[in-house]
Amino acid sequence: MSILDKVDYPKDLKDLNREELRSLASELRQFIIESVSKTGGHLSSNLGVVELTLALHYIYDAPKDKIIWDVGHQTYAHKILTGRKQEMHTLRKKDGISGFPRRTESIYDDFGTGHSSTSISAALGMAESLKKKRSKNKAIAIIGDGAMTAGMAFEGLNHAGSTKNNILVILNDNDMSISNNVGALNNYLAKLLSGKLYGGLKKSGKAVFAKVPPVLELARKTEEHVKGMVIPGTLFEEFGFNYLGPIDGHDLDVLIDTLGNIKKLEGPQFLHIATKKGYGYKPAQNDPNKFHGVSKFDTKNGVSNNVTEPLTYTKVFTEWILDTASKDNKLCAITPAMSDGSGLNEFAKKYPTRFYDVGIAEQHALTFAAGLSLSGHKPVVAIYSTFLQRAYDQLIHDIAIQNIPMLFAIDRAGIVGADGATHSGNFDISFIRCIPNLVLMAPSNEADCYQMLNLGFNHNGICAVRYPRGESKNQYLNKETEPIRFGGAKKIRTGKSIAILAFGTIVNTCLEVAEDINATVVDMRFVKPIDKKMIKEICLHHNFIVTVEENVVSGGAGSAVLEALSELQLFCKTLVIGIPDKFFEHGSQKEVLQIRGLDKNTIKRKIVKQHKEC
Repeated sequence: MSILDKVDYPKDLKDLNREELRSLASELRQFIIESVSKTGGHLSSNLGVVELTLALHYIYDAPKDKIIWDVGHQTYAHKILTGRKQEMHTLRKKDGISGFPRRTESIYDDFGTGHSSTSISAALGMAESLKKKRSKNKAIAIIGDGAMTAGMAFEGLNHAGSTKNNILVILNDNDMSISNNVGALNNYLAKLLSGKLYGGLKKSGKAVFAKVPPVLELARKTEEHVKGMVIPGTLFEEFGFNYLGPIDGHDLDVLIDTLGNIKKLEGPQFLHIATKKGYGYKPAQNDPNKFHGVSKFDTKNGVSNNVTEPLTYTKVFTEWILDTASKDNKLCAITPAMSDGSGLNEFAKKYPTRFYDVGIAEQHALTFAAGLSLSGHKPVVAIYSTFLQRAYDQLIHDIAIQNIPMLFAIDRAGIVGADGATHSGNFDISFIRCIPNLVLMAPSNEADCYQMLNLGFNHNGICAVRYPRGESKNQYLNKETEPIRFGGAKKIRTGKSIAILAFGTIVNTCLEVAEDINATVVDMRFVKPIDKKMIKEICLHHNFIVTVEENVVSGGAGSAVLEALSELQLFCKTLVIGIPDKFFEHGSQKEVLQIRGLDKNTIKRKIVKQHKEC
């Protein structure tokens, strides 16, 4: 029997010796590799925190001690050690466990995370509560170096450092080389600085010198100078934290010793560890970006089980931006840490001086783009729908009010699937269309996507094109199609009494429905401006209008059609179909579409039932 077979919960770790813990780390890492190879998921980041996860659960007493994982891409080891080992085969599947921390899933998941940079604020709130209860337990936030670029992380640090709360922030720095500044000296220093001797000397020394201000000042400066020579922690010390590290995040002994010492300290603590993404699995270690999010793969060589790579809307965007950049040297691309996911890697290689990955800083990305635009450049902001939410104020205040021209390429719009509610793109139609000066387009196919990107880029204003994750319906991209008329919808099937006005790729499903019920189908193309002329024509020749969209019903494209009918003072019986007013579980895109009533059979059933009742 392996050691992992005997470990189901953190309490099972407490009686293991160091040698057994090191063996467990190897077993845990292999378990994650084997598991993700069958389910798909996030691999590189999870392999990088195996030792840290073991050390945390060995030293601390979860859930009494609160452990908050930022983003959630690094929680697989945590899930395995907290009672979910047997459910890992269901990871990210319908009715299975989530790929992220989830409060409803386990008492060990203290805070649900998906978007980055929230852990410090959440942990501080919990630390404050623990203080009010006079508890000695700690709140621990584990945050990556990428997530530290977001302003929210610094807001949390700024507040936490001014308190006396027992909060520990662990910076998982997986972009730093372990070879230079992380080694025996720093490992020893971190243990020393976290120990009783240094802490006691620091306290008593300041107490002794308090009556001799010049000596105290000299002592303080000497301490800062000595620490500053070997520790890059001045910033965090200035925030009010006791900074420790950097230490080797893969040295289990050092982690256990250091965390054991930190546990005894009071007040805000900051531990800096250096790790490597994909650690312990050569394919992932050599190419961590490729193994950030993976489909099923062969563990022997890391090769995906997908024989051919299908055409996706992201690839259409890649083609478009490369084509357009070759013709217009004013084009520049901005993305908030999503170069790979947004399809900008090739652009970055070909046009490095026109590419800006600003890190996890969505707010900055938009206002930065505004500055570029006002200076004569033509910015294209490539961003996921779910992350655009984080920069809503900038979209309104810095861009729309000033009507600053730029193009938004909004990827992962609509149902995303396996990543669940935190990454769904179900709200962008609703929150964009209510903003003045914005144009919003939704392509139904690859060719239209390409043409809409062209139209948006050349429009002297603010344009957004929303498109979904995953493969497209058609096999080939025809870029030579007729340019799209600004604000114009397109009737693609003529039927009898029922008309379906569809937005985005759901058009293809609606066409299948229309064949069964002999309905007219209109590819609306534009959410804003809505084609009122087409709506009027449809209303005059049909007695029942159905709108279908892959967005929440509240304030969505269907609402825009109803508003147009009201403005035109036209009466027509209507049915609005979209995503209901609730968050949904994870699963495949097909499964989630069915659950939310956006599959062919459910759409057809809703239309037929409502039409009969009319």
